[in-house]
Amino acid sequence: MSSPPPLPSGGLPGEGGPRPPGQTHGRGLSPCTSSPGPLAAPWGQPGAEGSGTPARRTVGQGSQDSPPPAPSLPLGPSWGKETDQGEKPARKGCGLAGEPRDGVLAPPSGSRRPGPRSEPSGFLSPGRCPADAQPTEAETAVWNQVNAVLEEAQAVLAELQSYTGAGQEIREAIQNPGDLRLQERAWSAVCPLVAKLKRFYEFSLRLENALRSLLEALTSPPYAPTQHLEREQALAKQFAEILHFTLSFDELKMTNPAIQNDFSYYRRTISRNRINNLQLDAESEVNNEMANRMSLFYAEATPMLKTLSNATTKFVSENKTLPIEDTTDCLSTMACVCRVMLETPEYRSRFTNTETLLFCMRVMVGVIILYDHVHPVGAFAKTSKIDMKGCIKVLKDQPSTSTEGLLNALRYTTRHLNDDTTSKQIRALLQ
Repeated sequence: MSSPPPLPSGGLPGEGGPRPPGQTHGRGLSPCTSSPGPLAAPWGQPGAEGSGTPARRTVGQGSQDSPPPAPSLPLGPSWGKETDQGEKPARKGCGLAGEPRDGVLAPPSGSRRPGPRSEPSGFLSPGRCPADAQPTEAETAVWNQVNAVLEEAQAVLAELQSYTGAGQEIREAIQNPGDLRLQERAWSAVCPLVAKLKRFYEFSLRLENALRSLLEALTSPPYAPTQHLEREQALAKQFAEILHFTLSFDELKMTNPAIQNDFSYYRRTISRNRINNLQLDAESEVNNEMANRMSLFYAEATPMLKTLSNATTKFVSENKTLPIEDTTDCLSTMACVCRVMLETPEYRSRFTNTETLLFCMRVMVGVIILYDHVHPVGAFAKTSKIDMKGCIKVLKDQPSTSTEGLLNALRYTTRHLNDDTTSKQIRALLQ
C-alpha cells in the first residue's frame, strides 16, 4: 500500500522539517474548477540546481453533475493501483503536477533534474505564519500591515473570551430604581465594558481594511487568483488567519448575551439622562453617533463576518474593471483546499490537535460565506465552483459541539441558501 501524499505547503503545528534552502513558499495550488485546462504547480525556485521546474498536467472535463474537482494537493506517491507502465494514476478530482516519484515532485517529461523532497504540511495551518510562509519583497508592505492587525486579534479574542458582563449589577439597579447607590454601581460596572466593546468595534474597521489590502494583492492583474495563491502564500495564510479570527470572534459573541445586555443598559441610561439634561462622562468616549454604529454592529448575530462580507462585496463593486471571477476563484480554491484536507483520512491523521481541525473548518466556512455574498448566483447553485455537499458533509461528520456554530453561520449568514437554484439535497443537509 502506497504512503499518503503530502499536503500543500505551510506545515502543521509541531510537524515537518526545515524547508529546502532558498525556498520561502510551498507548492502551488491548482484551480478548483471543473473546466479543462492545464494547471501549474510550481515548487522551489525554477532554474535553481536541485529544484524542480513547474510541471503541467491537463485535467479532463468532469461530468455536469459531478462536483468540482479539488485542488491538486497530492505531490507525493499517488493513490490507486499501478498501471502497466508502473505509473500510479492520480486520485479522481485531484490532478497531479508532474509525475510523483518516491515522495518527490518529479520534473516535467524530458527533464533529468529531481525536485526537492517535501515535508507533510498544510499551508492553512494556524500559528505558522510567518515561520513557514515568509513574505517576498513584493508582499512585505501588505504583509506588515496585516500582521499588525493579526497580532492585535489575539488580544481581542482573549478579552472577549474573558468578558463576563455586568448582569448582576444591572439586575439590582433595575429592581431598585430608587436606590442611587445601586444605580451608580451598575453604571460604574458597565462603562469600562462599553469601552471594551468600542475597541472591538474599532478593531473590526481595521480588520476590514486589512482584508481589502489582501483582496487587492491576491486578485490584481496580471496574475490569476490561483497564481497569486501559489506565488504569495504568506498573504494567503494571512487571509486564512483573518477568517479564523472572524469565525472565532463570532462564535464567542453568539454565546455571550451579556454583550448586548450591557450595551442596551448603557444606551437606556444615556437616553434617560439626556432627557433629564444630565451629562455623563462616558458620553465623551462613546458619543451618540458611535453608539448608533456599535448598536448596528452588535445587533448582528455574526458581526465580524458581516463586516467582512460587506467589505468583500464593496471591493467587488468598486473594482468594476476587475473580473468578479478573480475574487470568487480565490475564495473557491481556498474552500476546496480546506475541504480536501478535512475529508481525506491521510491528511486528517496529521492534524496534531483539535485547534488545527477547527482552523480548517472556520476558514472553509468563512470563504464559502464570502463567496456566496459576492457571486451573482452564490455558493449553493449547481454552477458554483464550491462542492457545497462535500463541505457540509465534512462539517456534519465532526462532533456537533465544534461545528453547530459553523453550520448555523451557513444557515443564517449566507444570501442564496433559500434561492430556487439551491437543490433540495443541500437544503436538507442544513436542516
